[in-house]
Amino acid sequence: MPKWIIYILLTMTVLAMIPPAVIARARSSKNSKPRIHFIQDMDNQARIRAQHPSAILDSGQPLFADGRGMRRPVSGTVAQGELNVDAHLHEGVLWGGWATTYPPSLPVTEAFIRRGQERFTIYCQPCHGAVGYGDGIVNQRAMELVNNPLIANGTTWVNPKNIHEPEIRDQPVGQIYNTITNGVRTMAAYAAQIPVEDRWAIVAYVKALQRSQYARPSDISANRADLPLIDLIPPEETE
Repeated sequence: MPKWIIYILLTMTVLAMIPPAVIARARSSKNSKPRIHFIQDMDNQARIRAQHPSAILDSGQPLFADGRGMRRPVSGTVAQGELNVDAHLHEGVLWGGWATTYPPSLPVTEAFIRRGQERFTIYCQPCHGAVGYGDGIVNQRAMELVNNPLIANGTTWVNPKNIHEPEIRDQPVGQIYNTITNGVRTMAAYAAQIPVEDRWAIVAYVKALQRSQYARPSDISANRADLPLIDLIPPEETE
């Protein structure tokens, strides 16, 4: 093969390696300048950032007379709808600690607990199981995959909590509500999927499940009708 062809091939090879090298360096290094962005797709647009000055018009004057980019609230206005000022209801906190009682606006009735059972069946049962022992169908399937050497490939699985463990049974209702709302450890938060009232209903049902597994003779006394004890609704009756 003529040398000039070899030189051309070597040159083309070196040139072909430059783009991957530049890309690798850009991905592995830090830079105060923005990345090269050929296709914008409206990703970068002019905007006023929080706590920054107002934009300057072509005339040289600021967009807002006071020079600020952020606007003050209109005088005399009050936010409505989602203030969430009731820490007991929205956070499960009362007097600086976990609430041990349900919010006064949510009386614990049989209908309330049955609503909690329905929501528990939808959102909690797949992992925690129908009675709460952490043996839901998701956990069963996960254990099958983890224990299968042909599929697991080093994958691990954290078992869902057994809600009947002493440390869970002893938790105040506010702490259980917080766990449903914000998640804990590998359990995801459910604030986006479950409304506030339904989260408290689930808490009431969880307490009913716990009591059902550790009931005392005095719990079914005619004088203790206020306890959150109900018969389990058959699965075919839930929607």
